[in-house]
Amino acid sequence: MNKYKPVDPIKSPRFSGIQTFMRLPFIKKLEGVDFAIIGVPSDAGASFRTGQREGPAAIRKISALLRHHNPILDISPYEFLSGIDYGDLPVVPGYIEEGYKRIEESLVPIIEAGIIPILLGGDHAISLPELRAITKIHGPVSLIHFDSHSDTVDEYFGKPYNHGTPFKRAIEENLLLADNSIQIGLRGSIYSSEHLEIPKSLGFDVVTTEEIREIGLDSLIERIKKRVGESKVFLTFDIDFVDPAYAPGTGTPEIGGFTSGETLKLIRGLKDLNFIGFDVVEVLPAYDPSEITALLAANIVYEFISIIAILKKRKIKKN
Repeated sequence: MNKYKPVDPIKSPRFSGIQTFMRLPFIKKLEGVDFAIIGVPSDAGASFRTGQREGPAAIRKISALLRHHNPILDISPYEFLSGIDYGDLPVVPGYIEEGYKRIEESLVPIIEAGIIPILLGGDHAISLPELRAITKIHGPVSLIHFDSHSDTVDEYFGKPYNHGTPFKRAIEENLLLADNSIQIGLRGSIYSSEHLEIPKSLGFDVVTTEEIREIGLDSLIERIKKRVGESKVFLTFDIDFVDPAYAPGTGTPEIGGFTSGETLKLIRGLKDLNFIGFDVVEVLPAYDPSEITALLAANIVYEFISIIAILKKRKIKKN
């Protein structure tokens, strides 16, 4: 029997209890845990709208709507997994570099314990300290990056850290296997005609939204899987990958994006990969009055959990 699982919504109303993800137990102990939901409530790297620090709380709140069986992937995750809500990592409002240190230092013991982290942002700047922590245990990893922006700018107002720079820094710090990494969904106006060439020059495969429309989702899934291969993978999902009609609550929305249904299909299509961590970032509740952005983010996390369950189920069958 798995140690930790959510409250049964048939026995306890969804509106009761403290607001953890899917009403998982709020526990700091690391023994007997397969995955941990972890909030990173930082928006110190935001360049336009701020308030992403409220994202983890919003995602947790709406996640009470989620049920225990995933009919598309045909898996009941908590039959195979022990999961907890670990709470939030420490951050320092307004001081991004000090916040980075605390995020990294707090995340390392969780990964050392063999737990797969699922991190709730927060703006996209938080992915850099997450990757620093992950590579201390796993070494450089592949990156699957869903986003309408490449986040590979060199600097912002002369400073090296904000939500537009994390993956340029990650390449410089040798945190990523660039030849096995891919950025998906880039679109919108850019700073210059050379801007799209920056991630390519760093070694990323780059698939724009327009190219995805041409090749289709199934071809994209195969391209991602071929790119990543057998390597360890970290998946980072910026909610602005999705069209603002479906996800208005974000800091830098770009029109012409994907539906929520297309998004879930893409994530489910990656169920065979060797994931060692995930994050979902840039949910901004102040611009999400109907909670549809937070609801989508919660469902994306649910697909992450389902994928971990599939991997665990296969491992059990092998043994």
